Amino acid sequence: MRRQALHIADVTRTTYSRDVYEPSDDSFALVDALQQELVKVSLKSACQCLEIGSGSGYVSCSLALLLRHCNVSASCIATDISLHAVTATKATVAAHQVTEVDVIQADLVSPLFARLQQAVDILVFNPPYVPTPDEEVAKGGIAAAWAGGNCGRVVIDRVLPLVDKLLSRGGHFFMVTVPENKPEEILALLSKNGLRGKLRWSCVPGVKSITSFLLIAVSFRCLVLGVCRRSKAAPASIGLPTCCHQGSLFITKQSLLQQIVPCIIQDAQAFAS
Repeated sequence: MRRQALHIADVTRTTYSRDVYEPSDDSFALVDALQQELVKVSLKSACQCLEIGSGSGYVSCSLALLLRHCNVSASCIATDISLHAVTATKATVAAHQVTEVDVIQADLVSPLFARLQQAVDILVFNPPYVPTPDEEVAKGGIAAAWAGGNCGRVVIDRVLPLVDKLLSRGGHFFMVTVPENKPEEILALLSKNGLRGKLRWSCVPGVKSITSFLLIAVSFRCLVLGVCRRSKAAPASIGLPTCCHQGSLFITKQSLLQQIVPCIIQDAQAFAS
């Protein structure tokens, strides 16, 4: 039987080094979520995509290939503060003959923010989420790929205020996190901008010996937060990949009026009766 193409990046053609994060369980969980979600939601015929912190380029390359398979014209931007990661991402997309990804060295989205406001249809972020002393965050090198500071939230908390400003109407946001990052608190912060969420995706990698922070990241239960900025009802239930278990976060964007007005009408009707 001929094996069906997965339409994602091939790890054996993905570039990484001692200075660039190797695709791991969190990377695979994020791509699994993208695979399951993108075939079930309404996508624009042309999508603007952004990955913050591309590392090896495995996720950005997979996203571009998935959108190509969905017959979506994609314009993807991958940013990373590390020049080593930028070089690796460029090599990875070239090895897969992917031309839809532009790779830019940047601290988060600093040089692109004005251009991308309210324009990003798919926003992807696999942050440095491992709890460490705050001073580890600024060390650079491979540590920048996993050292997250207090509660693993130092970099995450820089990105969260940008999400609502970057997403287009109907845009989607996918982020990897772990329980130590306090996902419920993240939901509360996002809800201040009208983002609502519930548990949706999770992947439990095999437990490994904890000998370094890198292995701590692998031994944690990874959650993928999926945000959808929508003007109508929340999306229908989406099937889980076989390697995942129910229990992560799926977030939908609804205007505050859509949440408040039905309550006002219901109260008015109750009062009139």
